[in-house]
Amino acid sequence: IKEIRDLNVGMELEGIVTNVANFGAFVDIGVHQDGLVHISQLADRFVDDPNKVVKVGQVVKVQVLEINEKLKRISLSMKAVKQ
Repeated sequence: IKEIRDLNVGMELEGIVTNVANFGAFVDIGVHQDGLVHISQLADRFVDDPNKVVKVGQVVKVQVLEINEKLKRISLSMKAVKQ
């Protein structure tokens, strides 16, 4: 998997957290665009601060939820996959 077009919804991948924001975490999954794990998809419980769940450099397992090639956006979930 090298390009965004190689991704499919439902795929499970490992990635590295590259940035943590108040709305979620960005994860490098090996394509040219980092994917976003929205705060609601970080865990199967309520999360008030993404920094309590993930740190930059952490390896995480994610599932691809949505791909928008035009906008180069990748939506990911951590709660759908066992960490």
